[in-house]
Amino acid sequence: MKSLLALLTMAAAFLSGTASAAPVTEDEAYTIGIEAYTYAYPLVLMETTRRVATNTGAPGRMRAPVNRFGHMKTYPDASFKDVVRPNADTLYSSMWFDVGKEPLVLTLPNTQGRYHVIPLMDMWTDVFATLGTRTTGNDGGIAAIVGPNWKGTLPKDMRLVRSPTEMGWIIGRIQTNGAADYDHVHTLQAGLKATPLSQWGKPEVAAATPTADASVDMKTPPVQQVAQMAPQAFFASFAELVKRNPPHASDYSIVWRMERLGIVQGQSFDLSKADPAVQRGLTRAAADAYQRIVTRRKALGIGRTGWGAIGSTVGVYGNDYLARAFIGFAGLGALPPEEAVYPMAVLGDDGKPLTGASNYVLHFEKDQIPPADAFWSLTMYGEDQFFVANPINRFAIGDRDKLKFNPDGSLDLYIQNASPGADKEANWLPAPTGPFTMNLRLYLPQRRATDGSWMPPPVKRVP
Repeated sequence: MKSLLALLTMAAAFLSGTASAAPVTEDEAYTIGIEAYTYAYPLVLMETTRRVATNTGAPGRMRAPVNRFGHMKTYPDASFKDVVRPNADTLYSSMWFDVGKEPLVLTLPNTQGRYHVIPLMDMWTDVFATLGTRTTGNDGGIAAIVGPNWKGTLPKDMRLVRSPTEMGWIIGRIQTNGAADYDHVHTLQAGLKATPLSQWGKPEVAAATPTADASVDMKTPPVQQVAQMAPQAFFASFAELVKRNPPHASDYSIVWRMERLGIVQGQSFDLSKADPAVQRGLTRAAADAYQRIVTRRKALGIGRTGWGAIGSTVGVYGNDYLARAFIGFAGLGALPPEEAVYPMAVLGDDGKPLTGASNYVLHFEKDQIPPADAFWSLTMYGEDQFFVANPINRFAIGDRDKLKFNPDGSLDLYIQNASPGADKEANWLPAPTGPFTMNLRLYLPQRRATDGSWMPPPVKRVP
């Protein structure tokens, strides 16, 4: 009878969420800590990026106060460090939204057939909706982002998009065909608006200019700030963020695993007050889990041509927390594969890492030009995952450039540090002096680019 009563008491405590975590050893805390850090990383990175991007007095250069758009007026250059692996194909329109108090109404412009995509990301980096050419078309429209617990009625003909988290990020892209196209794209950006539902239909009122927070590190790239976080600060930040940004419905297993360490949803967490075994295990785990994320690139499945496939789960990750963390580290804001694919060049045809100490040629046969219904490009990144300054200020090259094709319709791209000569500069993608990687970007990829029947050719080292 006593045993049955004990079991019933334990079950009731578990179901009510009050069961105390059983003591764990340092090794158990380390094992769970690896999982916990990997799971938490995207949320902490998003918040760090949000704090930097919204810590500004007025919109501009992808920075703007919450619920207001900041528009890039030019392509990013080598000084841009806000988000890793940016593109030089589109002009970005960025907004960090907060719909905890009320919905936010988005107005999209009529782009008159021009490709654009407005992805909505929750704070876990999952793309829960995309608006634009592929999904809602090019004629513009209106949609309301509502919070996970919002209940109410929207005006007629207004799309409802429910965010899984109260906060999130929009990083819109509008196709831009070089610097000569900037002015036209600026007019399209001006038609992209965000309005609190309570202000919808009312005369537009100039928003107050907030004061910048001097405590926010505006110099160190967010991805580096997270890398430098002490375990105590990292897990404390995570615990606070989960209070407003709940786990996904499929996350119960990892949520319950973390409870064994004292990391409980809805509660603050102070590592210094945890059991000494948990302190030691989590401290070890944080450093090792971060390296596991960073080195995930080695496990991408680099093919015989030296290109790595980032994977088909980009943008919507399910329970593949390591993939989600890696994409956050290597390409925060990446689009789902239906919108774009991003093959990454890691090795040359000789199996060695790419370096500016060598010269390379990327040769596409006529029938192997990247199959994209919108456009394609090849982008260069230095070892730190950002653009590298070069004498012609070219960070990407693609089908909207004035490329020189061979007589048979094939195409050669020259990838090297020094100019390949005046007759080849039209097809030159400058490389840094040291290590580098590249991404092909195919916007609205054709089926053969997503089903494996097309693969990028090898990056051939020139003797």
